[in-house]
Amino acid sequence: MSDLQVSLLIIGAIVVGGVTAFNWFQQWRLRRRLEHAFGEKHEDVLLREDALREQPQPERLEPQIVPPARAETSEPGIPPAVPREIIPVQPESGLHMSAGLPPVPGFDPAIDYVVSVDAIEPISAAGLAELHTRAASCGRRFRVVGYNTALDTWEEAGRLSGGRYAHLRMALQLVNRGGPLDSTVLAAFCGAAQECAQHYAATANCPNVEASLAKAQDLDAFCADVDVAIGINVVASSGKFSGTRIRSLAEAAGFKLESSGLFFYRDEARRTLFTLDNHEPQPFLPEQMKHLSTAGMTLLLDVARVPDGHGALELMVDIGRELARELGGMLVDDNRVPLTDNSVRAIQQQLKAIHAKMEARGMPAGSERALRLFS
Repeated sequence: MSDLQVSLLIIGAIVVGGVTAFNWFQQWRLRRRLEHAFGEKHEDVLLREDALREQPQPERLEPQIVPPARAETSEPGIPPAVPREIIPVQPESGLHMSAGLPPVPGFDPAIDYVVSVDAIEPISAAGLAELHTRAASCGRRFRVVGYNTALDTWEEAGRLSGGRYAHLRMALQLVNRGGPLDSTVLAAFCGAAQECAQHYAATANCPNVEASLAKAQDLDAFCADVDVAIGINVVASSGKFSGTRIRSLAEAAGFKLESSGLFFYRDEARRTLFTLDNHEPQPFLPEQMKHLSTAGMTLLLDVARVPDGHGALELMVDIGRELARELGGMLVDDNRVPLTDNSVRAIQQQLKAIHAKMEARGMPAGSERALRLFS
């Protein structure tokens, strides 16, 4: 074999070895990248098939639906798993210290959903602010009060009041003229109290949600049945009434024009008995009365909010007749039928029936409960 042939064999061996080494290096580097990206190297499950067959397999458990009321816990003292928004946090031993506290002024169990939060140590001002922030997500107006131990009384616990209280009470009105509470609102409200309780080693007591929703629906149906307004109209026989003349006569009769565009007639206690409004869309704005003219006005009595509805109705009719006479118009009902004594007596009978229903329900017209519900 010549020297040339030997040299070519050596060179060929070197090239083959280099290519083999390069391929091995590339595979090693790729394997390292994959292990870095997906974690440590795992055993090939296919290689364990025989071993797995030899091991006893656990018995399969079919899924079951367990009613919350019957659900059991694996550890004593832990409540069953039910939807969080309707879990009343139960007081633990030594934590429930609200017994003997006076009732909260202005909180009415008949129309309010009241949640209590009781802690061993006072909840910080920051915790109170967070409670307000979370409760505001319910989208309804609410109140929070705290118990002042030094004064032995409840006081308003506003978001930025800076107060520290071991006992808090939160109230959400079940119904107003916007309608009843729904489950979403109550869930957000209770959730705020429960979050606060969890952070401050406290207990939160949320009344039964389903019962409260049913109560709100029933109360709303009652309110819709008695939410009546009595209106009578002073209309022009011909032409229109001038704004200047209307304002002069209304103020002489005891009305006061306010920025809302309504004339208000109030009693000595500053309670509104009835209002005077433009029969046309344009309101009675103070700055526009000089240039306004209208074909009619409406006197309106909000039955549920007036304590002496019969007296207010008689006064409203008398003032309406006086305005009609002075302006040269007519006093009519909503169908433009002249208002007679018989018409007034029929209205009084309807008013009497509404008052009887409200009193039987424990919320007389013009009472604190009625003013809150019909707002």
